[in-house]
Amino acid sequence: MRDKDASAVSDSRSAVIDWARFTALVGDCQRFLLTTHIRPDCDALGSTLAMAEILEQLGKSVSVVTAFDVPPRLQFLDPDKRFQRLGSDVPRDRLPAFDLLLVLDTSAWAQLGEMGEVIRATTAKKAVLDHHVSTDDLGAELFRETGAEATGRIVHDAAGHLGATITPRIATLLFAALATDTGWFRFASTSGETYRLAARLTEAGAVPDRMYRELYENDSLARLRLLGRTMARARSELGGRLIYTWITQEDFAECGALASDSEDLINLTLCVGGTEVAVILVEQASGGFKVSFRSRSGLDCSRVAEQFGGGGHKAAAGAFVPDPFPVAQAKVLDAVRAAMR
Repeated sequence: MRDKDASAVSDSRSAVIDWARFTALVGDCQRFLLTTHIRPDCDALGSTLAMAEILEQLGKSVSVVTAFDVPPRLQFLDPDKRFQRLGSDVPRDRLPAFDLLLVLDTSAWAQLGEMGEVIRATTAKKAVLDHHVSTDDLGAELFRETGAEATGRIVHDAAGHLGATITPRIATLLFAALATDTGWFRFASTSGETYRLAARLTEAGAVPDRMYRELYENDSLARLRLLGRTMARARSELGGRLIYTWITQEDFAECGALASDSEDLINLTLCVGGTEVAVILVEQASGGFKVSFRSRSGLDCSRVAEQFGGGGHKAAAGAFVPDPFPVAQAKVLDAVRAAMR
């Protein structure tokens, strides 16, 4: 059944993206290559897979190639294993032919991994669908709406403008994107329209309780151990306004945890009363630290992250710091302290 509200985008929001140009671009192309950012979340995975199914409804040929393996805890979103990893599943010199390379949920070179080289080298058309504030010039047409709660919202709107049907499968993928990027509807980005979209997606076939169980009630014992260790070493400063913690490669090894098991742990630190800003540093297997920032105050996380070549939203952002732990921690915390003054 067609989602009758898929094209019912408010005038104030529809003016943000040039949908006439987007639909013309899609109409002019037959073969699509879709990609998204490394260390993927549900918005990246759900938006990309939903967009693939929307394009295939239109009779397009679609391949999905990325620079990562889907984390085990999120593989339920991709039961058909549509995500192919560049280099292992698909050699770089044997990419499927494409007329348009579509990047979803990022426009930052640092988040594209090895796919960045593919984007730089291609002579095909390129486009970006994204909702993040920070952006790099990928040499692509940018279809961005920073007021959208999730890229999944933008993909939903794209379906309406393209005349696609919101199937139960697409509804499930978009609900995952919407629910997780709003912290299961508790972040400040949540609005009345967020709930209305969630309702439409539920009516179209998404099953919220099943999805919640998959995401939050299906952890491994290793992740639980990692969580405990990470929370136990949390430190607070500035009268409790700032909280921070860290994870090392030794922690992963001793807990038997995967890199993906560190996702979302930073959000648990915000449960401490009085916390305004949270920071977590996660050591990467190749060296350096992935840094995540969260804010529920006036601090703009994206501006702090940009100091380290990263980006994101005002309330949530990330970056990579290549230094050893003592240096990385000092640099990051000094930047946060200065921003909080």
